[in-house]
Amino acid sequence: MESLLVLFAAAFIPLAYAGFRLQRKVQCLQETVSSRDSEIDRLRHQLASTEHESSETRVLYATASDAAFDLLLILDEAGKIVTYNQAAERLFGDTSAAGERLCDLLGSGDLANLVDYTLNEHDSIEEQFVLEDVYYRARTQVVPIAECRRFVAVAMQDVTNLVNLNRARRDLVANISHELRTPITRIRLIIEGLFLDADRPKRKASIQSLKEIAMETDALLWLSQELLDLSMIESGEAIMRLVPTSLAQVVDEAIERLIPQAEMKDLTIVSHVPRSFAVLCDADQLKRVLGNLIHNAIKWSPSKQAITITAAELEDEVSISILDKGPGVPEDLRERIFERFYQADVSRSGDDGTGLGLAICKHIIEAHGGRIWAEGNSRGEGGHFLFTVLKADANFEIETQPVVPEASSVHATGIANAG
Repeated sequence: MESLLVLFAAAFIPLAYAGFRLQRKVQCLQETVSSRDSEIDRLRHQLASTEHESSETRVLYATASDAAFDLLLILDEAGKIVTYNQAAERLFGDTSAAGERLCDLLGSGDLANLVDYTLNEHDSIEEQFVLEDVYYRARTQVVPIAECRRFVAVAMQDVTNLVNLNRARRDLVANISHELRTPITRIRLIIEGLFLDADRPKRKASIQSLKEIAMETDALLWLSQELLDLSMIESGEAIMRLVPTSLAQVVDEAIERLIPQAEMKDLTIVSHVPRSFAVLCDADQLKRVLGNLIHNAIKWSPSKQAITITAAELEDEVSISILDKGPGVPEDLRERIFERFYQADVSRSGDDGTGLGLAICKHIIEAHGGRIWAEGNSRGEGGHFLFTVLKADANFEIETQPVVPEASSVHATGIANAG
């Protein structure tokens, strides 16, 4: 019996030990599996958090890209469009540009060369080019994703307004230089002439010379006032006050200031504005408009002709017309002549200007709630400018608006009035 117990013990002990070891291994495996499950859960949570952050980042980048004023595009190495922002959509219209070659859609060899150069030289580059009469400044940069895969980022900014502004400023400087040089030179020569003739200038010649000096001084004052007007328009520092005013009185005062200039060309300025017309206006600013338009009529009119000013009542407005016998405005320039710094062909008048007068007139009239325009000269009837202002009893509310100050650079003593 004892021998059987010994044999059983000898057989059971190794089995028990083996079972114990197996149990320990199972426990270790369970602990390992549990630890790995925890690690998997942690990694899964981390992955979900990363995907959420990545999604937020993509949304933020997409929103920032779409909110940008610049046109942003991503191209692959073949020049095909991968993606682009909303600002770039106007280049393609309703066409889906993804997957298309940029140069095929836009037909711009300059932009295609810019992309090719960026890919070949692996360098960022910035250039300006023209696409369908629009000036763009483009910047390109290589974006490497992997060793064998690259993309090109293209940012395009519309700089048409900046180009036009720079051109206008250059033209303004050139015009001002010419306008200042001519009267200053004449004044200098006239003054020098006064002290010639053995220091005994004749009284009649001296008076004529002084009149010429006064005329050139008026031209300088007119030029400086237009520059001041432009500055005031852009800054909005002046205030306009609209009150019921006699239109005929405003017209008479505007004409009176320019009679000396009209007399130098033997011109007559005739007003047919009824005394009963009353308008809602700032009298000083309306005289500024009339002064500019009459000044233009004097400049373009041939000698011994008449400049006629008339007025007519509309529903809630009064229309004022200035008609001269000059060359008039060509049909294709009726809108452009009101642009700042724009000048029509001056070869017919022999007189330059800054191109500001009509732009100032347009600003003032629009601030009055009216309209200003030019009639084309297709029928050869001379220059014809018209504008409207509200009647004094019109049922309109016009807010006080910024406008330019009055200019009084010409002095006169008489007026021609008919009716």
